[in-house]
Amino acid sequence: MKYRTLMIAAGFAATFGAAAQGIPYPKVADMLYQVMSADREVYTRMVVQRLTVDEKILTASEHFADEAALPLPAQMFRFGAETVMDNTGDFSYALLSLNPINKTNGPGTELEREGLEFVAENPDENFYGEEELGGERYFAAVYPDRAIAEACVNCHNNHRDSPQTDLRVGDVMGGVVIRIRID
Repeated sequence: MKYRTLMIAAGFAATFGAAAQGIPYPKVADMLYQVMSADREVYTRMVVQRLTVDEKILTASEHFADEAALPLPAQMFRFGAETVMDNTGDFSYALLSLNPINKTNGPGTELEREGLEFVAENPDENFYGEEELGGERYFAAVYPDRAIAEACVNCHNNHRDSPQTDLRVGDVMGGVVIRIRID
């Protein structure tokens, strides 16, 4: 499938040279995903796993503000996504699942469902497509979201609202969905 290219903003092009212009949408999404994924993994391993499971100093909780606990990695991811939405209309991202603990994190479009099913069945591949939302065209990419630490599986397997209680480290729990507006 051939995708139109995303023309990078003038400031980015000036910083990285003329070669930065014309990067294909899948490549841009892949680069965004690498940054998001690295940040999430660092927070999960170096903060949540270390302080809650390994050293048992703190807890992590979806009610972190009321319980003086750490925010869950999924919450930190969502906070970043909300900040991006407040600051740009050019792209968005979300963490979704076919088996979400919070039902609002299930697929909301046919492309999201198709992408989540694809990465669940093909955990070493990404899913790419296009869709129209609110009269705008978007390139969309779905990346497998894996349980990367014991803290992930403990939280999901023991949560009272979890529809899946048999996760293991390395399992695909859902997907990261990135949308880039097509100009």
